[in-house]
Amino acid sequence: MASEIDNLKRQFLEHLEIEKGSSIKTVENYERYLNRFFEFGKIKNAKDITDTSVREFRIYLNRQTSGNNRASGETLKKKTQNYYMIGLRVFLKYLAKNKIDSLPAERIELAKVGERILDLISNEELERLLKAPEGNEEKALRDRAILYLLFSTGLRVSELCSLTRDINFSSGEFSIRGKGSKIRVVFISEETIKILNEYLKVRKDMDDALFVKVSDEKNKNQKKEALARRSIERIVKHYAIKAGISKKVTPHVIRHCFATDLLSNGADIRSVQMMLGHSNIATTQIYTHITDKQLREVHKKFHSKK
Repeated sequence: MASEIDNLKRQFLEHLEIEKGSSIKTVENYERYLNRFFEFGKIKNAKDITDTSVREFRIYLNRQTSGNNRASGETLKKKTQNYYMIGLRVFLKYLAKNKIDSLPAERIELAKVGERILDLISNEELERLLKAPEGNEEKALRDRAILYLLFSTGLRVSELCSLTRDINFSSGEFSIRGKGSKIRVVFISEETIKILNEYLKVRKDMDDALFVKVSDEKNKNQKKEALARRSIERIVKHYAIKAGISKKVTPHVIRHCFATDLLSNGADIRSVQMMLGHSNIATTQIYTHITDKQLREVHKKFHSKK
């Protein structure tokens, strides 16, 4: 027979999926975080969640080694530990909203984490990356279109994989369904539109996906398949190496470049937030240090000029 906490957890996860529109992956993550806490604390009822049970769980997490770090003895990163606390906090807010007595969500504090360091490449490196796919065969045209579209729009790699050929790129903008099923408008440059059209002109298949695998001569009659996330990541990595970039370059690094390029050229943080599809502006604020150099120049130019 299921305990009270199991029933509440099930209702909470259904609430995330149906009412909140969370992705299946997000729901699975919340379930994993809660299961680990409930098992550790032997939680059977909502009232079993106390300051003491949470504190003991935090000590337990802080002493765990992650799967990747067992050999070195490194413990779970604070950021990873915080994921568990965030999951529990959201669950407690759900309980409070439904008038179920338990620990108040505001009692859960997150561990302090170091300031996030952005992975960035220079403008020169970015330029070399965009120009790395050479030639006019389908594969080169496809890869060039992928790189330009990532930088022009700031799309997440999952969003890029979801694109179809039905999109009317000629208007210079289109809608995308991002995280949490939120829809936003993204914009593309004229140069990117031209590159996309060049790629689409050489496509002979009828597949709906915008970016598909390119078959070699031996498998030219094989059915086309949409490119998956890992394939896009490998493409970006391949051309970064070809462009002579020693840093690790991923689609997300190109997304960082998109955001910092906007801010460096005077875009306001709210506009960048909307273009990136961030639900919380605090997420976008990791980019604001990029403008520090500009602020320094303004200070130097205008301060104390009496």
